[in-house]
Amino acid sequence: MKAIEVQAYGGSDELSVVDVPTPEPDAGEVRIDIEAAGINFADIMQREGQYPDGPEAPYVPGMEAAGTVDAVGDGVEDLSEGDRVVAMLDGGGYAEYVTADAELLFPIPDAMSFEEAAGFPVQFLTAHACLFEWGGLEDDESVLIQAAAGGVGTAAVQLASNAGAEVFGTASTQEKLDLAAELGCDHPINYTETDFRETVDEETDGQGVDLVLESVGDDVFDRSLDAMAHFGRMVTYGVASGVPAEVSNRRLLFENKTIKGFHLGQASFRAPNKVMKAIPELTDGFASGDLEIILGQSFDLEDAAEAHQYIEDRKSSGKIVLKP
Repeated sequence: MKAIEVQAYGGSDELSVVDVPTPEPDAGEVRIDIEAAGINFADIMQREGQYPDGPEAPYVPGMEAAGTVDAVGDGVEDLSEGDRVVAMLDGGGYAEYVTADAELLFPIPDAMSFEEAAGFPVQFLTAHACLFEWGGLEDDESVLIQAAAGGVGTAAVQLASNAGAEVFGTASTQEKLDLAAELGCDHPINYTETDFRETVDEETDGQGVDLVLESVGDDVFDRSLDAMAHFGRMVTYGVASGVPAEVSNRRLLFENKTIKGFHLGQASFRAPNKVMKAIPELTDGFASGDLEIILGQSFDLEDAAEAHQYIEDRKSSGKIVLKP
């Protein structure tokens, strides 16, 4: 089968098309004939060698994939060949086939395309957990969502708006701001032209927001902390800038602020019920039309390097997928 391999840590040119043996499912696993694979910023950090405990090169990346079951391992009773599923993966999604733990598969609703399904697990489970399980968002509160037009951002804007929160969101272009507004962002902020903290101060009478979803690091983390109200919370779930942030505990002490970290893979492994319990609510939201998976550009599997560069150049909105 064809797969995409990270040959060595570095730029997008380290992604190469290779021929590898088609994997066979072990006990408790199924093999998926992949129709669409999601790209996440974590894939880029892994490729650059910046991801803690990430895979050693060479390896096949890819944390989520959607397709049909085409082989079933011993002990798997509730899945059959031909079932439409989406899987959370430790890697291997940038390929024509992948094996996956049957416990980490979700059935794809009939009305959902494979491309949409590939944009569901990481984005919506991360957004939901950061907003509610970790962030404790209430319907009368305000939230600032960094990168509001990205994969997690578009999910978080919808979920927060549907919950009745006042939503602030940052993005870099008018097109992205318009998208965030359409999804329910009350205060879209172009961070290339405006200091988001000033907008937050203006709209909250200097009080700040109750919750921040932060995924950038560096000075965005610091200024997000400034934009928080007393007794505010921040959930940080990424370092898109490549520069980890540091914070003095004095700032937290005297302003009664809370910072929590979230990592979907670790949370799913250590407290799966806390993360996965959101799936019925999310599935109902998709079925009712209250939630929408925002798809961006689709790339052929062989163009994975171009897809990575597209995201790194900040051209993307919504979910970027690969199609074998």
